Amino acid sequence: METGGLPLELWRMILAYLHLPDLGRCSLVCRAWYELILSLDSTRWRQLCLGCTKCRHPNWPNQPDVEPESWREAFKQHYLASKTWTKNALDLESSVCFSLFRRRKERRTLSVGPGHEFDSLGSALAMASLYDRIVLFPGVYEEQGEIVLKVPVEIVGHGKLGEVALLASIDQHCSTTRLCNLVFMPAWFSPFMYKTTAGHVQFDNCNFENGHIQVRGPGTCQVKFCTFRNTHVFLHNVPLCVLENCEFVGSENNSVTVEGHPSADKNWAYKYLLGLIKSTPTFLPTEDSDFLMSLDLESRDQAWSPKTCDIVIEGSQSPTSAASSSPKPASKAGSQEAEVGSDGERGAQTPDSSDGGLSPSGEDEDEDQLMYRLSYQVQGPHPVLGGSFLGPPLPGASIQLPSCLVLNSLQQELQKDKEAMALANSVQGCLIRKCLFRDGKGGVFVCSYGRAKMEGNIFRNLTYAVQCIHNSKIVMLRNDIYRCRASGIFLRLEGGGLIAGNNIYHNAEAGVDIRKKSNPLILCNQIHHGLRSGIVVLGNGKGIIRNNQIFSNKEAGIYILYHGNPVVSGNHIFKGRAAGIAVNENGKGLITENVIRENQWGGVDIRRGGIPVLRSNLICFGYSDGVVVGDEGKGLIEGNTIYANKGCGVWMMSSSLPHVTSNHVSYNGLYGVAVFSQKDGSSELPRGHRAQENFSEDGDAILWETELEKEDDPLRRPITIALVESNSINHNGASGLYVQSSEALHVITNVIHANGDRGITVAQSSQLTRVANNSISCNQQSGVKVEAQCKVELRGNGIYDNRGQGIITKGDSTIVIENDIIGNRGSGLQLLPRSDTIVIKNRIHSFRAYGITVQGRAKALVQENIIFQGKTNKTIFQQISNNQECVMQNNKFLVFKKKSDTWRLVNPPARPHLENSLRRPSAVHNGQKVTAMATRITARVEGGGYHSNRSVFCTIL
Repeated sequence: METGGLPLELWRMILAYLHLPDLGRCSLVCRAWYELILSLDSTRWRQLCLGCTKCRHPNWPNQPDVEPESWREAFKQHYLASKTWTKNALDLESSVCFSLFRRRKERRTLSVGPGHEFDSLGSALAMASLYDRIVLFPGVYEEQGEIVLKVPVEIVGHGKLGEVALLASIDQHCSTTRLCNLVFMPAWFSPFMYKTTAGHVQFDNCNFENGHIQVRGPGTCQVKFCTFRNTHVFLHNVPLCVLENCEFVGSENNSVTVEGHPSADKNWAYKYLLGLIKSTPTFLPTEDSDFLMSLDLESRDQAWSPKTCDIVIEGSQSPTSAASSSPKPASKAGSQEAEVGSDGERGAQTPDSSDGGLSPSGEDEDEDQLMYRLSYQVQGPHPVLGGSFLGPPLPGASIQLPSCLVLNSLQQELQKDKEAMALANSVQGCLIRKCLFRDGKGGVFVCSYGRAKMEGNIFRNLTYAVQCIHNSKIVMLRNDIYRCRASGIFLRLEGGGLIAGNNIYHNAEAGVDIRKKSNPLILCNQIHHGLRSGIVVLGNGKGIIRNNQIFSNKEAGIYILYHGNPVVSGNHIFKGRAAGIAVNENGKGLITENVIRENQWGGVDIRRGGIPVLRSNLICFGYSDGVVVGDEGKGLIEGNTIYANKGCGVWMMSSSLPHVTSNHVSYNGLYGVAVFSQKDGSSELPRGHRAQENFSEDGDAILWETELEKEDDPLRRPITIALVESNSINHNGASGLYVQSSEALHVITNVIHANGDRGITVAQSSQLTRVANNSISCNQQSGVKVEAQCKVELRGNGIYDNRGQGIITKGDSTIVIENDIIGNRGSGLQLLPRSDTIVIKNRIHSFRAYGITVQGRAKALVQENIIFQGKTNKTIFQQISNNQECVMQNNKFLVFKKKSDTWRLVNPPARPHLENSLRRPSAVHNGQKVTAMATRITARVEGGGYHSNRSVFCTIL
């Protein structure tokens, strides 16, 4: 650029003194001058924009301290606003005479005010022609009758905003009108300050106080940089209206009402407004959104994996040693009992560092007497989210979720969901963006098939932000909704739409309230720090709740009740002061692939007829239980990872009927799965929930059941007995399964491994508890313990390598049939006094103790069992006292005669036989199951009444 040697900074200083027309002429000189004019954005263009009395800050009212991306572009939009309202002028004038066209091109300016051409607005309008400009000078103008606009005019207030006040009721009958820089107040005879039914009206930089504005379709409006104080904007059947950068303050009712389906008839301004909207930068987020994330749990492997067990026991005892020539004295057995304990159970020991198994040898064992090695891993699922994540949780360590659990951005979610993308890009009815609603009753009310889109608004200190009812649809993108005295967003009577990317917090009631068949898509929102629940779905409400962050709410993150039936997927629900998700009062829902963590009470709480499908969720690090199934709770709990909760993994009340299947329950502080009796008067809500939930709109209790539909759901199979099936329950702090119940329970095809207490404890079971086809291994104490007066059936289980007895029973009706009880430190089966047990067709082996021990006057039928001897100083069977009620029939005690002999358990194969017992996987969640367990035992047994100096080899495949 030829600058005559002047530096660019000096040129910018010179050009900063030019007025707007001169800047335009300079920009036309050449490209270099054009770029120089553009470089004045933060100086001269900023001065022009802020110096205009008819313009407000481009980011008013939400971010008045934030500079726009371009001051020049912001000033351009302000300048063009005074021109665009006449876009249809040529179309209108093409059919009239040339003189009229000349009048339009030479439009007049009419002055109104003391000392000017006209004294009142009415007198000026009577003399106005097409597109004339009427300027109201400072003062208060009160019209005594209704003003009817019959020709297109522009009415502008002179001076600063607030100096011109207009008390009038205006009814527009012309095609277009613009009003700017005015303060509107209602006339004494009507609350309506402005009405139009067919034309287009444009409001710029105006204030409206204590009245109403009404636009009916096919009429349209464009409102920018206006303030509404206790003013109600009523839009009825409008095809398109735009409200931008406006402030709504102190409304006694709704600030904006959008009623009726958009009119099929459209005026001239519809295409112009639609083009204006499309040319404006979108509010859809970019890829770097920092608070919208997604959950991808498809990579999770919930499958059971076949693994083999290889136990090798080798005796190195010399044939000439004293131990081989004479058996241990009888007193030694008594000392062994003292070591085990008064109830026949070994005390808890420190678990081995290997997950593969616990060595059954004691530190006091002489290697000369017995040397063995244990080299195997029992069956169980593959690590669900990676071994490092599902390993033992480190105390005090910060929680770092794997990268596969990072949430998608809103843009990524919309790209995957074409229907949601189309909904986000649609514009119909009313568009409200970058507005502020504060300190009033209601924000936006959409009813009777209305359509509204809200982008980038702030709703604060209202009774509610948005209501959507009666088949209406809303689209809400990137709004802030906080400190509402009721719910933030309220949908009922089949309301719907898209609620995406919003920040909803600190509301007195639910952040989002869905009722009465409403069915919205709630996507990628932050809903947090609510004084009650994050999202409530009730009264046959539905909806898709996906990929949201819901955290730090005082009550449940998501509360489903009264036949609410949403699809809840891919959300992060954490740090709530109650449950993560609560399903109550006959609530339903498909709850899948969520991360539910660090909640004060149950990760998921199901009570009072709740019957959800809970599938493939990660429920972890809770301060109480992982899943709570309370009084009359039901539902399908399938394929979840329930990990590192301080309470139980799954806590069930005996009056509930859940189906708990294919879950990975590990490293929880107490029991893996606990079933407790329903106590008297214990029908209260779960800990952390209020005794009375109030979800009525007006604060009164509502009996929703009278208007609810009954729907058949194929995902929820009715069951009559609580079922715990095909789960992996491992490394929990107490027993893997604890039962204290007065109702029947089925425990089938589970892997119960390496828990801190017993594998299964049945403390109370007045009805039959059926334990079938489970693998129970490597637990710190006994594999199974049955307390007195319990009814238990143990059938087809594999009970391996537990640090106490294989099975201990005090029960008065215990049936032990066709189990493999192998490699436990204590006795394989111990029958305590006053127990009544049937023991048939089991295979029993103990490393260090007796195969079967009968204490006191235990009643038993021991028949057709195969029993192996594990040590030279123990017999296979021990009976403490003479007991005529213990009947032994047709049992086989296996002893090898040659070192080369090998026994194989092939008829039947080693238990459990899971491949024949597992139910078919659901259509949604398929998984591999355990197919087999192979155990190889090689033992050398010497001395005693059996064949001394001989070896026993037993191979179980």
